[in-house]
Amino acid sequence: MAMASEESTSVCSHCDRAIPSSNLDLHMVHCARNLEKCKICGDMVPKRHSEDHYSNTHAPVSCSLCSETMERDILAVHKGENCPQRIVTCEFCEFPLPAVDLAEHQEVCGNRTELCPMCRRYIRLRERYNHELRCTGVPDNSVGSSRRDVNPRPTERGPRGGVPPRREPQGYSRKRLFFTIAITGIAVLLGSFLFQKRPEANQVH
Repeated sequence: MAMASEESTSVCSHCDRAIPSSNLDLHMVHCARNLEKCKICGDMVPKRHSEDHYSNTHAPVSCSLCSETMERDILAVHKGENCPQRIVTCEFCEFPLPAVDLAEHQEVCGNRTELCPMCRRYIRLRERYNHELRCTGVPDNSVGSSRRDVNPRPTERGPRGGVPPRREPQGYSRKRLFFTIAITGIAVLLGSFLFQKRPEANQVH
């Protein structure tokens, strides 16, 4: 049984497509009458839609965020990925800001510190992820104590190493001294007054 030979093709000089040779003449008439090649992208578009193709695809438009001019068909990609004024969020604090300011903001924000709830150490935000992977959960007392008390005072102990004796405020001691002196003076005055009254009473009798 003889196998049918593959039909030969020819390239249309108008649209550069491979067309079966038997249909080439008919195709070229239809192609030249109805289609034209876009001078910008090279696509074949219907002649009646050529203006719409240019307006919707290639006409220059300005980005509403940064005012840069570009072809309409790349505007969406520009706004979503390349525009310096598109809004992005900081990876450390999730604060929204323009992409052009992101690097400077994260340089400062990433150097802020937070207390690790496991080891009680203060960790930079930019190092938090790696720290959490290797954190053993063992508290670092030296770091914690330095944060809680910058100038720790030496522990005072009593004669037996227990709680140190209570010290009264200096002002309180002075008040008690003045009070004692005043009471003593009043007692002396009363005593002398009573002592003078007794001889007078004896003389009357």
